[in-house]
Amino acid sequence: MTSLSSNAYRLSVIAAGVAGFLGVGVAAASAQQQIPQGWFKACTKQEDVDICNVQNITTAGNGQLITGVSLIELKGKVNRKVFQVTVPSGRLIGAGIGLQIDTGKTQKLEYVVCFPDRCVAEVPLTDQLVGAFKKGQALTLTSINFQNQPNPIKVALQGFSGAYDGPPLQQSDLEDRQKKVQDFVAKNNQDFAKKLKEEQDKAKTAN
Repeated sequence: MTSLSSNAYRLSVIAAGVAGFLGVGVAAASAQQQIPQGWFKACTKQEDVDICNVQNITTAGNGQLITGVSLIELKGKVNRKVFQVTVPSGRLIGAGIGLQIDTGKTQKLEYVVCFPDRCVAEVPLTDQLVGAFKKGQALTLTSINFQNQPNPIKVALQGFSGAYDGPPLQQSDLEDRQKKVQDFVAKNNQDFAKKLKEEQDKAKTAN
């Protein structure tokens, strides 16, 4: 049982990382017309387990992760449902992540693993939690950074029910989505480099 449990844990973390990366969405206001937004479902198969991940990923304009929300279902050799929230590293681990639906009571999510660039908190995914998501308007996810400051992030629940109950995106859709993200981030980086050079040129002229 121990190996089966650890395998389920490993697969759930992989599901959040791999499927989440494929479906990255940029939250910057200027990107809203270019980058697909909101909730979507991505499914894949690893070993003898089918993995479906309903997710909503928010990143900054430079592609850096702000918050990732994943409702993961494993079926097959391992059967498990988990709810995960991914935030940047540099968090106070003991504080966990606060999950609030609309103005309801805040639930604490314990961190299960931290990587150099992100930390993942997880709780079992229940029918009650899914039902609350379907009825709610927004999630507020609050992590505490290393300066002991809360970082609340609001995630709209509009479109959640359709993504959860509907079909997953096709692989071609995921690849197209990821390409749009990469193109947007590359353009942002080019614009930043151009502005930086202009500022440097102005500074040289002033001297």
